This record gives sequence, C-alpha cells and structure tokens, in this order.
Amino acid sequence: MRRTNRTLAVAGGLLLATTLTCTGTALATSSPAPSKTVAAADCRALADASAQAQAIVDAACSQIGVPYSWGGGSIHGPTYGQDYPGGGPGAHDSQVKGFDCSHLVQYAAWQGAGIALPEGSWNQAQWSGATARFGRDEGLGPLQPGDLLLWGSNPANLGSVHHIAIYLGGGKMVEARESGTLVMVSDVRLNAQYAGALRIAGGEQPPAGTKRFMTWGTQVGLRPEPGTGKPPVIRLPGPTAVDVQCQAHGEMVHAEGYSNDGWSYLPKYRAWISNIYIDAPEAWLPGVPTC
Repeated sequence: MRRTNRTLAVAGGLLLATTLTCTGTALATSSPAPSKTVAAADCRALADASAQAQAIVDAACSQIGVPYSWGGGSIHGPTYGQDYPGGGPGAHDSQVKGFDCSHLVQYAAWQGAGIALPEGSWNQAQWSGATARFGRDEGLGPLQPGDLLLWGSNPANLGSVHHIAIYLGGGKMVEARESGTLVMVSDVRLNAQYAGALRIAGGEQPPAGTKRFMTWGTQVGLRPEPGTGKPPVIRLPGPTAVDVQCQAHGEMVHAEGYSNDGWSYLPKYRAWISNIYIDAPEAWLPGVPTC
C-alpha cells in the first residue's frame, strides 16, 4: 500500500525541478573523472561520528552500486527516473531504476535518522533544519561524516546548488553523480563550484514511544477522533514527517483509491490521521502498538 508515486505527483513541479539538478553532465566537464566505484564495505564513516550521523552514512552506503537515474529515487529506495531531455547517457533513464543526487541524500537522511529533507538539491542546501553550516573557505577541516556537501553554479547563492553528496571523512564522499554511473565513493571536489556544507544530524528526534513516518497528499485533515464525524483539528499542507504513538481501528475511509479503517494517533497534534495518508507499504503500520 505504498504511495510513493502519489507523493511525488503531489509535489508537482518540485519533482521536475529536482531532476533538473544532479545531471552530472555540466559538473563532469569541469571536474576530475569520478573515482572508481568501490565495494560497499569500503563505504563507511572515516572519522568519529554520532550515532545519528553514522546511521545516515550507513544508509547511503547501503546503496553503493545502484545506478544513477535522473529524477530517480525516494525515501523508500531506488525508482525509475526520467529521460534527460539533453540526451547523452541520461536519455533513457526512465528505464533505469536508481537515484539522482538529491534523492540519495533524501533516502539516507530518512532511512538513517528519520530526517525529512525537502525535494531538490537547492532546497536541501537551504533547509531550515540544518544544525550547522560551513562556508566554502572553511574547507573540509570542520566537517564530520554525515554532513552534506554542496556544489552550485554560483557558490555564494545556495539557490544555485545543483549537486549534493554525503561526506564520509578523510576527504571522501558518497554520491549519485551522473547518468551512466553507479552510486560511488569519490574524492571531494573542492573546485570553483564547491559551495560549502551543512550538518543535518543532531536535530529533533522522535519522542520516546513513537515511530516516525512520512505522510503524503495535500491538505490532509487530522481529526480529534478516529473518524471523519468531526471537523479537522488541523490540515497538513503537504508531505510531513509525523510521529505515531499508536493506532486503532475506527471509521472505514474510502479515499484516493484505497479503503482502510486504520487510524494513527499523533501526540504532537493530539489528533488522528487515517492510515491511508501514511506513506508506508502496509495498511496496518508495522511496529506501532494498538491504542
């Protein structure tokens, strides 16, 4: 009962905008050739890291060898991408199941640490939840494994960021670089387009006794009880990370082509959400107790 495709459709232009970055074509013309792809065992944190940062690195490294696909990937894993309109190696990426750069980062952040990053490398670069930021002039000295490395056409403008990767330490990074390559470990490229880095580890964690999920859809109503009989307490404007405390059987809901009587309680909002709008494969959420 996974809604990945629906989630991306709701994002509308953001999905296309995301795929317009991370093509790797322009980046490769001004940078050294990619380092040779290494075995998954060689992709690891190369310096001390917090448990959260380590988990982000481990999630990214679990995808070593997965193909690059323009527009491909989600918080759940590789997906088929889109054909790159500029031709070249990406002209048939709709037939390639994999990740582009920002979706690999999004996957690693979510699967490793329950951190919900936005779509698009430039949006990720400007993410308000960053716990630290590092300018291009600081180099790699202050960075830790799990930090996000940025490249932009104008390094002074984070809105121009077109490529993003995850730092491993020791001058190495893991990235989905360009069509025709695989997710790989590379040397960090401190070239003219390097725009600095940001730290995403160390932020808010799910409260004890909850499990974090992503919602999908727009203007999803949260109800004061597990049913639609009362007006929403609040509406979620778009896909949102939510912490579920427990779930219960309530009113049967028929929406978006699904039917489900499962409802999840969100203590942050003191409200319930239909499990239809939880982006998970199962109708009854795994690992979540009954209320």
